[in-house]
Amino acid sequence: MEKPRITNQSLMQLIKRVHGLVENTDIEKHRQSQNHIGAILGNTRAIKYQEVDIHGMYGEWVSVNRAHMKKYVILHCHGGGYSTGSSLYARTLTSKLADSTSMDVLCFDYRLAPEHPYPAAVEDAMKVWNYLMLFGYGARDVILTGDSAGGNLALALALRLKEEGRLLPRGIVLMSPWTDLTSSGDSFEEKADLDPVLNSVYIDRMVKAYAEGRELKDPMISPLYGDFNGFPPTYIQVGENEILLSDSTRLHQAFVDANVSVKMDVYPGMWHVFQMSPVKAAREAMDRNAEFIYDICR
Repeated sequence: MEKPRITNQSLMQLIKRVHGLVENTDIEKHRQSQNHIGAILGNTRAIKYQEVDIHGMYGEWVSVNRAHMKKYVILHCHGGGYSTGSSLYARTLTSKLADSTSMDVLCFDYRLAPEHPYPAAVEDAMKVWNYLMLFGYGARDVILTGDSAGGNLALALALRLKEEGRLLPRGIVLMSPWTDLTSSGDSFEEKADLDPVLNSVYIDRMVKAYAEGRELKDPMISPLYGDFNGFPPTYIQVGENEILLSDSTRLHQAFVDANVSVKMDVYPGMWHVFQMSPVKAAREAMDRNAEFIYDICR
């Protein structure tokens, strides 16, 4: 029983070193490093990428190079603390989503903070949603997915749709979602020494860039505090060793309290958005994402 623990500690140290190479206080260099990783890890002949202009915003269709399902579509919101990330970086996830589900995935480059703080990202997400509706999809044909800040954005988009009395997506898939910008969850302290990817200093910097001067308990900024009555089936994945663990467990409870069909898997020994990494648990997680999506599309 000791060997797996040691192996996992070694893997966590490796993840910490790799993340340290990417993270940079110079925001432009940080963004460039992420794009470089996305270009490398997302480079596969099994997947094709097609650029699309969404009213002046860059978007990217991600599809498998084989016969696949066209009835449903996955709309993915990328992570990056609302300050970094892109469709290119998101290929580490969107290519896996397309491959595991055999569905088309649309990702988009919403405006980033600090140049464009809240509500820019939510406005851009709504613009992409409207684009899909005009493109010929119905709300029930769309599965909304997001990782980290993208999980926050996916929830904010669904809350905005509900607020406007519009139809909600068929389902939601969240990977390590950032749901509470007040950082009030117990895991912020309990997992501080374990998390190889995130720390409170980095998160505080992202909060300041995105929502300085705002009410952080506004559900459009911290969806954890939203009203989820009537929400579609939702699946949450989170790593056991991340400081955002409470953001998922508390969201799961909020969904249960609102009588929403929700499922959550906490992956032992895993870190923030581990699904990006070339590890067995990541492959299993993507298979489970696909199983959930298949179930709700029956």
